[in-house]
Amino acid sequence: MLNHAKTDLNVVVGLCVGHDSLFYKYSEALTTTAVTKDRVLGHNPAAALYTADSYYKKLME
Repeated sequence: MLNHAKTDLNVVVGLCVGHDSLFYKYSEALTTTAVTKDRVLGHNPAAALYTADSYYKKLME
């Protein structure tokens, strides 16, 4: 769909390593990753961003 739309840049958010590799392979436009999925955060790729001002702030004090 993105190749058909002739996008200039694709930003991957929340794909695991295997799936984002396939996306890179077939994408005709330049592609970058903003957030990746991992097991540490329970497959919630933005959890660290959501809790940066609450949970992690206490750890930094």
